[in-house]
Amino acid sequence: MLLSGFDPAAITLAATRLAAGDLVALPTETVYGLGARADDDAAVAKIFAAKGRPADHPLIVHVLDAADAAAFSTELPALAKRLMDAFWPGPLTVIVPRAPAMAAAAAGGQTSIGLRCPAHPVARALLTAARVQGVLGVAAPSANRFGRVSPTQAQHVVSEFEADLLVLDGGECEVGIESSIVDCSRGGAVLLRPGVLTQAQIEAALGQALQANDAQAPRASGTLAAHYAPRATVRLHSAEALSARLSQSLPAGLAVYSRTVEVPHVGLRRQMPADALAAAQQLFAVLRELDAAGAQEIWIELPPQGNEWDGVRDRLTRAAAAFEA
Repeated sequence: MLLSGFDPAAITLAATRLAAGDLVALPTETVYGLGARADDDAAVAKIFAAKGRPADHPLIVHVLDAADAAAFSTELPALAKRLMDAFWPGPLTVIVPRAPAMAAAAAGGQTSIGLRCPAHPVARALLTAARVQGVLGVAAPSANRFGRVSPTQAQHVVSEFEADLLVLDGGECEVGIESSIVDCSRGGAVLLRPGVLTQAQIEAALGQALQANDAQAPRASGTLAAHYAPRATVRLHSAEALSARLSQSLPAGLAVYSRTVEVPHVGLRRQMPADALAAAQQLFAVLRELDAAGAQEIWIELPPQGNEWDGVRDRLTRAAAAFEA
């Protein structure tokens, strides 16, 4: 059931369904999420079942503000508060110590939990209405089958799930890739998943350098080696390697997504923006579009090495890893 997220009646209906333990798909500024009330383990289990997601792969809990975030944590560390002050509402998730009685299923059984305050007006309206009905947070991974391309339009969600799922249409997502995830649960701050926020922006808000990732880091959403994959096989190439391969015999069903390499002789092709934020915003929609057009292989030009491209590079690397031998 697809409803306008800007219709107050639809927001009220969605909040009522969340309070009752049902699933609702909602837009955020990053991607669309498949939501359930985070304090109800039975409701959260429906997310794992619908997505085909392992129950130990944690979800991110979306909250309206820092006060609701505090309900899910034994404490909000000072570093987490600095990031929340700088970037909330917005595309940043902080991992903090979890309150023992809260959201065990959403946390994948871990003693830490990821919290985010979305900026999208529809998400905020839903969280506001849900709070009135006793829902302090909504666990909401991307609204797609596990491991596949995240949705950035309401129709992407509709195409993935049963018709009775309530989907709030909030238009095309402005950011286009998932939030940056920073672990603040162990004393320092560690970037577990890049997004559109750069390392420099995050470190400026922290007032100190990020620490290196390590084997003791908590599991976090969207950080598996293979993830974000379309049905078509993804191959990543430098500009030079892509030019060389395009001069050879080409496979059937080839699509090309390039930034600097000209590919006039390939019918199914898309131009990657030169700006990292614009590339992030369209990335998942382009992958879905090429899938729908019948691509069997997608050759993609690797983004530049600048930190502003880290989020796009991360998603493409994980998408390609799904097809590596």
